Amino acid sequence: MRKRCADCKQYKPVAEFPRNKNTKDGFHCYCKACNNARSYESRQRLHGSTRHSHLKHRYGIGADEFDEVVRQQGGVCAICGRPDPEHVDHDHETGDVRGILCFNCNGGLGQFRDSIESLLAAAMYLDDRDAQTLALAAMTRSRVANL
Repeated sequence: MRKRCADCKQYKPVAEFPRNKNTKDGFHCYCKACNNARSYESRQRLHGSTRHSHLKHRYGIGADEFDEVVRQQGGVCAICGRPDPEHVDHDHETGDVRGILCFNCNGGLGQFRDSIESLLAAAMYLDDRDAQTLALAAMTRSRVANL
């Protein structure tokens, strides 16, 4: 089955049209390429950029505010200090932006579900493991010295 795009006026297979359950035939009136171009143009016109639009929609801050937070953090991740952080850290309950983090730190907080208790338990685990590792290394050195 083929359909005519209302924008480019070409006849294309219906697989090249986004689905739309609100239309009679179940497909959008614009082909995917035209639909994407129109969406991009609208975001540029209304919000200035897709980055700004994404940040505004998802976190309630624009690109300028994002850049200002990074500047206030000295241009580094708020946790580890790596340069050029790119990920917005926000409170999942309130939606408030807490800072800008690198990929690893933002993912780490997400894996621990922002739980301070879990993060502290992980830190204590690592601290204990370091002590155990040092004790094992000392024991191995003494065994080798006794050979």
